[in-house]
Amino acid sequence: MAKIAKKINIITLGCSKNLVDSEQFASQAVIAGYQVVHNSQNSDFDIAFVNTCGFINDAKEESINTILELVDLKNNKKLEKIVVFGCLAERYTDELKAEIPEVDVFAGNYDLQKLMETIESDGDEKNYDRIFDSAGHYAYLKIAEGCNRSCAFCAIPLFKGKFVSRDMSEIIKEAEFLAAKGVKELILIAQDLSFYGYDFDKQLLLPELVEKLSLIDGIEWIRLHYLYPFMFPERLLDVIAGNPKVCKYIDIPLQHISDKVLKAMNRGGTKHETIALLDKIRLQIPGAVIRTTMLVGHPGEGEAEFEELLEFVKEQKFDRLGVFTYSEEEGTRAAANFEDSIPQEIKDERAQILMDVQRDISAELNVARTGKIFKVIIDRKELDYFVGRTEYDSVEVDNEVIITTKEELQPGSFCNVKINSSGDYELFGEKI
Repeated sequence: MAKIAKKINIITLGCSKNLVDSEQFASQAVIAGYQVVHNSQNSDFDIAFVNTCGFINDAKEESINTILELVDLKNNKKLEKIVVFGCLAERYTDELKAEIPEVDVFAGNYDLQKLMETIESDGDEKNYDRIFDSAGHYAYLKIAEGCNRSCAFCAIPLFKGKFVSRDMSEIIKEAEFLAAKGVKELILIAQDLSFYGYDFDKQLLLPELVEKLSLIDGIEWIRLHYLYPFMFPERLLDVIAGNPKVCKYIDIPLQHISDKVLKAMNRGGTKHETIALLDKIRLQIPGAVIRTTMLVGHPGEGEAEFEELLEFVKEQKFDRLGVFTYSEEEGTRAAANFEDSIPQEIKDERAQILMDVQRDISAELNVARTGKIFKVIIDRKELDYFVGRTEYDSVEVDNEVIITTKEELQPGSFCNVKINSSGDYELFGEKI
């Protein structure tokens, strides 16, 4: 009788960079003879791998709670082994070992060889295969690790280290492999895409990388996530404007607009420079969608500074906007130099005010899309309709298109959709 392969459950918390690591490890574990599932809610697995996030307090709490739930399973003999890796494990290894001794292995930042050792196997870092936690028609492509910025509120450089660009030829090989696997949309990710290549020879090489990726057969969309606004590679605007494969989608986290708060945040730019860059983007890429994030409640943000931010959001009418509240992180410049004196309820109130304004802006912009025709990628089927996205929307965080058709549409396929109506964050249309 054949031996039944043990089952691994990989639970991924945090950002898309963690997801890439989990998908790559999943493939290697299958090659080693294991069954693998992503984020299973059942308890029918033998080994749990938790890819943790340590970015802000809420993420830390989610990671800890997830680990403790697995400890309960282990204590009840429903789980053999727990392996914890990722950002939280890197940042608080000693504390976690002391507080949660039931965890068998703490592995820290993603290290394929170390993770493979926990299942008594070898890994191959040149194998680009993945087991996707999705339908597989889009894939995140990590082009760098770490960060050289020194934003006062951010702890990421403390546990991810300095910015290290991946070799361009390796990125292209991985992208070619993903295209051959059926990926249609590449989503480029790093903590700071703008900085790509600067650690090689002080050249901003993102425009060149994007141009080369666009030559790969099978890739139809290239989407860029997290373009830092200062030291922005401005030739990239010409690439986005002139290359039909590059989504006219600018994800540029601004965090604030008050010069006082930007200085306290150590963001490296000013209100004037920010507005000038936004104007340039809109001038050089007509119709481009701009997505940004704002951080409210940072030390130095009084009522006047928040009102300045609020007016800026109203004036700019960003197509997409996310809002976070300041979380004091030990070891950061903000924690060392400022008192976190703004009550959480005030932070939450400011965040809600911004999101209420953004909801109205989004609804207004969506109404303007009614009657127009868009190319849409199909993500999934829901009951008697299909859900897709335009090039102006990234997966999971942006607007979706609800499509009615009698045809059976496959995830990863493209079709033209006429928009008939809209909601705050959805478009409704029919395939034509």
